[in-house]
Amino acid sequence: MSLKDISPRVRALADETCAELAHTFARIDAVSMTCTEKVMDAFRENRVSEACFAGSTGYGYDDIGRETLEKIYSQVFGTESALVRIGFVNGTHAIGTALFAACRPGDTLLSVTGLPYDTLQCTIGISGDGDGSLKFYGVDYAQVDLLDNDEPDYEGIKKAASDPKVAAVAIQRSRGYGCRRAFGASDIEKIISAVRSVNKTANIVVDNCYGEFTEEREPTEVGADLIAGSLIKNPGGGLAPTGGYIAGRADLVERAAIRMTVPGIGGECGSTLGYNRALYQGFFMAPHTTAQALKTAAFCSGMLTKLGYKTSPSPSETRYDIIQMIEFGTADKLLKFCAGIQHGAPVDSYVTPIPWAMPGYDDEVVMAAGAFIQGSSIELSCDGPMREPYLGYMQGGLTFESGMLGVMLAVDEMLKD
Repeated sequence: MSLKDISPRVRALADETCAELAHTFARIDAVSMTCTEKVMDAFRENRVSEACFAGSTGYGYDDIGRETLEKIYSQVFGTESALVRIGFVNGTHAIGTALFAACRPGDTLLSVTGLPYDTLQCTIGISGDGDGSLKFYGVDYAQVDLLDNDEPDYEGIKKAASDPKVAAVAIQRSRGYGCRRAFGASDIEKIISAVRSVNKTANIVVDNCYGEFTEEREPTEVGADLIAGSLIKNPGGGLAPTGGYIAGRADLVERAAIRMTVPGIGGECGSTLGYNRALYQGFFMAPHTTAQALKTAAFCSGMLTKLGYKTSPSPSETRYDIIQMIEFGTADKLLKFCAGIQHGAPVDSYVTPIPWAMPGYDDEVVMAAGAFIQGSSIELSCDGPMREPYLGYMQGGLTFESGMLGVMLAVDEMLKD
């Protein structure tokens, strides 16, 4: 289907939706401006120059570009230190490394936002055969579920965190494959306050995936000890080809570096292979690119709400991650929407996504993602597990214009007989 074939009904619906979301778009742009100012100040104050883009090979000793970029991440996220490496294969790798840094054998890791995201469950040892997991290395796991209204259980958190064995607390900012809302900095601040009221020493780790630059403050600016995420999501700005980051307290970041490599090496090694320029430019673009994705998500919510589908967040709701959930109700509607998103992609637009047994997930997953960077969640995509009530999770959009057109194609696909 060509973009010019989008039906008049869908085009009219799109125009109406955009008009209604003008104030929401303005609010998103204001956050982008504040975050861009922080990023620009960090670039200027750390004296970024052409020399930072040269890259390194082999061991990667004294890579000025890598070291300067890590200072920039640290400054923007308000932390003592940061680790930004192309050696992280995905967000789960970076988050898992942060969790290993926060725990020792005999400790208990406490998740206070319910069951962690699917791929982290093997890392922790909740599922899978356990080999190489935190459980394998003697770290126990405990969990505080969200309340029935999907809000944090602050009293439950206090009770669980008061256990002297709890040495690390995990907070998942995004909804993952769940129905609950994403948690913003103010929510995370309250959770941290509840933990600190009964446990002064626990290392608090936030899975920050999908949440960077969606608001003016990051979790480390409200008391988190570590945050971690993927460079092919928000902070890579659509330009980083791979990698992840960890930022936070200097001693914990160093422990993470040791886990990523080996004791005695830590963060001293790690060649950048000529990718520094893309990592710098991506982070520079990240606040703006994230804003484009947020506008795309709000537009998608507005379109689907008008058609009678349940969405979360709602069209004008303040957003703390770039994910838009849509409840399709049937497998057919989920598959049609994903097909439309795929057909609206700049890459592989001619293929139709089908469900498959994706590594790390219990159910078959359908994933529409025609991206320049494989698996890049900051580029327009939609995926969801093939289980009732057939929820789709759309995210990304390098430009609002392309994201808008992709959503329009997806809606048009759904409206076909």
